[in-house]
Amino acid sequence: MNARSAGRLTVLIVLLGIVLYPLVWMVGTSFKSITEILSNTSVWPGDWTPANYTNGWGHFDVSFGRFFFNSVMVALLTVVGNALSCLLAAYAFARLRFRMRRFWFAIMIGTLLLPSHVLIVPQFILFRTFDWVGGPWPYLPLLVPQFLATEAFFVFLMVQFMRGIPRELDEAAKIDGCSPYGVFRHVILPLSRPALVTTAIFSFIWTWNDFFRQLVYLSDLKDYTAPVALTLFIDSTSESSVGPMFAMSLLSLVPVFLFFVAFQRLLVEGINTSGLKG
Repeated sequence: MNARSAGRLTVLIVLLGIVLYPLVWMVGTSFKSITEILSNTSVWPGDWTPANYTNGWGHFDVSFGRFFFNSVMVALLTVVGNALSCLLAAYAFARLRFRMRRFWFAIMIGTLLLPSHVLIVPQFILFRTFDWVGGPWPYLPLLVPQFLATEAFFVFLMVQFMRGIPRELDEAAKIDGCSPYGVFRHVILPLSRPALVTTAIFSFIWTWNDFFRQLVYLSDLKDYTAPVALTLFIDSTSESSVGPMFAMSLLSLVPVFLFFVAFQRLLVEGINTSGLKG
């Protein structure tokens, strides 16, 4: 190994250590007692406290497993909603001909410039008018918009991908008697798998880590998702719950990590074939 390669390897190791340090610190802190968390600055605990995990899991009147279930349900339904609605919207923009198509596509892209926090107040008023906020099914404000192609980023991603599919395939399908729906079903849908996988992965990760929107719309403890439930460990009377909070925070990272590892190859493939590569 020459000096140049050794230098690159050293830089990579240093950067890897910087990136992984917060995770390693969280692992160590999840096994510390409250006294050691406040006084011990080392990464690893001097006195291991595995009870943080059992205490955190049963800390509330509702098991933390219920919060995990709520997060999984919301994340999976969001994946289904984004995949279906954004694929249909992208097919219309990329393949169908209708009046002012470019204008509406530009309007959709323009919504990417709006911060989501700007829209939360009018959305809340609208959903409250529909009696969805605090209703019998509190997840409607979180899920219904996902089935209406409101995620412009995923629509754009799929449009870019579909523009790379030769139009000759559409013409051949039409010659064989396919309608626009038939072209979508038999040509576009099978070839859009990489873009769909990319949409599914990002939708799952972003929804699982979402905190603000879930905090706004969910009010009952039994309906909380994992990110919202984690905030309950810290209040004016819960200083001793810092250890269980770190333990549950670490467990909350596991589903995202496993999801990413399982679909890492498909994610890279989808990005490389969706027009987003550099």
